[in-house]
Amino acid sequence: MIVLTIVLAIASLLVGGGGAYYYVRRTQGMAAEEAKKELAKAKKEAEAMISKAQEEADKRVDEARKEETKRRSELKELEQKVIERQESLDKKLDELDKRGQGLRKSEDGVEALKNEIREIRAKQQEKLEKIAKLTKADAAEKLMQMTERDIKEDLKGMVAKLQNDAKENAEEQSAMILATTMERMASEVTAERTVTAIKLEDEEMKGRIIGKEGRNIQALQRATGVDILVDETPGMVVLSSFDPVRREVARQAMEMLLKDGRVHPGRIEEVVEKAQNQVQKEVVRAGEDAAREVGIVGVPKEILQLLGELKYRTSYGQNVLRHSIEIAHLAGVLAEELGANAKIAKYAALTHDLGKALTHKVEGKHHHISGEMLRKYGAPEEVAKAAEQHHDDMEATTLEALIVRICDAISGARPGARNISAENFIERMKDLENTATSFEGVDKAFAISAGREIRIIVQPKAIDDLHAIKLARDIANKIESTLQYPGTIKVNVIRETRAIEYAK
Repeated sequence: MIVLTIVLAIASLLVGGGGAYYYVRRTQGMAAEEAKKELAKAKKEAEAMISKAQEEADKRVDEARKEETKRRSELKELEQKVIERQESLDKKLDELDKRGQGLRKSEDGVEALKNEIREIRAKQQEKLEKIAKLTKADAAEKLMQMTERDIKEDLKGMVAKLQNDAKENAEEQSAMILATTMERMASEVTAERTVTAIKLEDEEMKGRIIGKEGRNIQALQRATGVDILVDETPGMVVLSSFDPVRREVARQAMEMLLKDGRVHPGRIEEVVEKAQNQVQKEVVRAGEDAAREVGIVGVPKEILQLLGELKYRTSYGQNVLRHSIEIAHLAGVLAEELGANAKIAKYAALTHDLGKALTHKVEGKHHHISGEMLRKYGAPEEVAKAAEQHHDDMEATTLEALIVRICDAISGARPGARNISAENFIERMKDLENTATSFEGVDKAFAISAGREIRIIVQPKAIDDLHAIKLARDIANKIESTLQYPGTIKVNVIRETRAIEYAK
């Protein structure tokens, strides 16, 4: 029984091993067959790709050959055209040589005829001199003497008559030309303004503008140099300053703050700087608009910059840029009436007061500075000369310079053009600020409250607290001894130290 069991076990093992061997062999055969099939398929695909690449290469070669054949044919056509043109030029050159030879022959014939005519004239002149017993020069002199005696008295009478007519009509004609020129201009009447009013949408904004213990309004006044008046007038804040540039910067800064709603010293400094940059852009735009309005092109950028700064300058209460544009129009009309160069007259008239934008930076009279700036930045010499000579301390050497001088007088003399009190007021404010800035250690000085107070910002590293007290006394003493003013002036010296660090 046990033997039978062992035999059956051995038989089972043999049968299982044979089956497993058969299965493995069969699987290997199938894998080999599958590998052969895949290899055959890959070979077919590779052959197809090679065939396709070969066809593509043959196609590219054919196209290149066709392109080369086309280019060769085009080159042959161009070569043929060049040959034909060369042959045509050779023919024309031959024709020109033949014509030149014919002309030379004709010139020789003409020269011979001229010589013959000269000989005939010389013989006739000799015969006439023998008959008249006078040479040609003597005859011409006698004829001139006789003619001079006959017309001398007539010429004297005619000259005297023309001079009398000119004297009688000159004044009338000049008045007529000036009147015609002025009638074609209509300009604004100046107004004395040293304040700007800003409307508030909410009455609570006044409290934000003032800030805690007045910090915001003090920061605004320090940064802009403008006196800010917040009174009981509902919905209004008034900006007061004699300098229109400061007033414009303060106006734009105030409007930005009101629109934003965030009002604190740090934000105020940022907004004031932004407003100053915006005013600078407006300066450039104003210069370009003025040149475009007058009709002058090709003005250098530096001159346009100075011209735009005149938008914020006044002379006797008259806006200098509007005054310059007005003169340019007048000069153009007057130059056309008198037959002068209208372009030069208009260019010089528009830029005649450039020096007023630099008077505080460059020494000298403003019209001399205007001429220097125009020459420096490449304006024509005729323009610089006409602009420089628009005042009486220099002689007007050109008609255009005389026209600019006349138009300047017309613009300043017309009713409502200027306001003397405004100019005097501005000069007083400038003198007050210049007196303060003449001391060492002073950074900025602002005359406010119509000249009743001057605020002086000093450099904290150069001026300590004790020195600030002494500086206020010294400035007050100098104002008392050098300036004339009504009432009293408050000298307010401000020293502020800041510690700034950045967390990174």
